[in-house]
Amino acid sequence: MTVELRHLRCFLAIAEEGSITRAAARLHLTQPAVSRTLSRLELALGVRLVDRSTHHLELTTEGRAFRDKAAAAVAAFDEAVLPARLRQWPLRLGHPWSAAGEYTTPLLRRWSEAHPETPLELLRIDDRTAGLTRGAVDIAVLRGRVDAPGVITEQLYTEPRVATVPSDSPLAARPELTPADIAGETVVLNSVSGLTTPDLWPGGPRPAATLTVANTDDWLAAIAAGRGVGVTAAATTRIHAHPGVTYVPVTGAPDVPVFLAWRDTAGHPAIPSLVALAREVVAESGG
Repeated sequence: MTVELRHLRCFLAIAEEGSITRAAARLHLTQPAVSRTLSRLELALGVRLVDRSTHHLELTTEGRAFRDKAAAAVAAFDEAVLPARLRQWPLRLGHPWSAAGEYTTPLLRRWSEAHPETPLELLRIDDRTAGLTRGAVDIAVLRGRVDAPGVITEQLYTEPRVATVPSDSPLAARPELTPADIAGETVVLNSVSGLTTPDLWPGGPRPAATLTVANTDDWLAAIAAGRGVGVTAAATTRIHAHPGVTYVPVTGAPDVPVFLAWRDTAGHPAIPSLVALAREVVAESGG
């Protein structure tokens, strides 16, 4: 069987949605059609890409490696066939959560003043590169290092980490916490767009258990319901206030680097201007 672009798009939708059902809805296909397309792709490649044995669909090791290659191929195709006039209107800025934190509003306002001819669209997309590698956005604000083929990154600033705990937890009354303080808890991990992993506890006690979710909203809901605690970057406290959770500063953990990222192929002509303006906004705020 010849692997076609539709097979790659279907696989990427499954990988990003973490569900055959949601991928089918996104692609406007039936679930059986999506399942057949995935099976045919796996047969053509001779490897299993998706582990269907768990309640939450997950990529295999081969699937994770193929995802990056498939995303780069689809992005390159879209870049080649998209008319130049469409690439210039508007400029799409993606983020998985929290955008650029406190710098988001000044950046958007300064951009609209300086470049009224090019609207800047802020898009939240729940995947590790905020849709960048599949061509859904032109440039993205990402937290934590991203190693994806054909992606250029520039660090803008760093953010301290905070613990996210249920508001009725004894931990919520603490002035600060360390990774060791929450090692005995169930830690909720956003496996799709989050940056916290068990590696945050490299030498000491590790979390008693982990609970995996697929997006920031589910992550907050799980913590508010008392199912566990989380660790995130400080910008989350400003953008994602929640009545059921309390954010507590974390000491003894490395700060989170925040990057602008874009593809190294010819992209939106306004990308250099946005990168330069972002540098200015951060520098003027003392970041």
